[in-house]
Amino acid sequence: MTTEQLLAPVHAFLHCRTPQKWIDEARQPENLPLLLTDHLVCELKAAQTAMWLIRKYVADKESGDALLAWLKPWEQFVHSENADLAFLEQHKALSKTIISREEVPYGDALVDKMVLLIKEELHHFYQVLEIMQARNIPYVKITASRYAKGLLREVTTHEPQTLVDKLICGAYIEARSCERFASLAPYLDEELAAFYLSLLRSEARHYQDYLALAAEISATDITHRVRKIGEAEAKLISEPDSELRFHSGTPDWR
Repeated sequence: MTTEQLLAPVHAFLHCRTPQKWIDEARQPENLPLLLTDHLVCELKAAQTAMWLIRKYVADKESGDALLAWLKPWEQFVHSENADLAFLEQHKALSKTIISREEVPYGDALVDKMVLLIKEELHHFYQVLEIMQARNIPYVKITASRYAKGLLREVTTHEPQTLVDKLICGAYIEARSCERFASLAPYLDEELAAFYLSLLRSEARHYQDYLALAAEISATDITHRVRKIGEAEAKLISEPDSELRFHSGTPDWR
């Protein structure tokens, strides 16, 4: 499958493309440390979201506690700037078999898809960190963008629609990440461009997995919710933003 073929459904799903103004700002060499740092954190947040879904809707308490303990070293690194990276090898140890599942009809599908997503996102975390270290870019804590919080404001507050909406939000976050990797790659150096293009296939699959889960779990057609959340996502991407982040809107900080 060519890059164009892989991106076609992503572009059809999203309600807008990344503004050229964002690309022009993000491609500036002085902004590379910030973007890589935010990318690193986004990979962990994606894993955290998938982990939360498993713990909230499928895993029993013992399994949920084990999952929390398993992810804790990554979270400690991000929050404390701890330089000890030995924990990174642990991503190979996560297994679907450690999760005891509550009796929910969608449990197997959610666990299967989310465990794969967690393993892939944490592997990407490791890859970004390696790139930062090779370029002598230190990890420094930064503030979160308004993007994810803005999307979550669209989530309905009653179940099972809450779960369905959160899955749809996950689909948009993954699709936007895929689109941004592809949009930015042509303006980066050869190593970074190749890395970002290598992420497209998994990111495209992640958004499709989230969307498929939402459709499977919902008792009604999700078309309306997909459209509404998609409109909100496009607004967050298109409107002026006060700071540059991987999912920020149109630059308005100069």
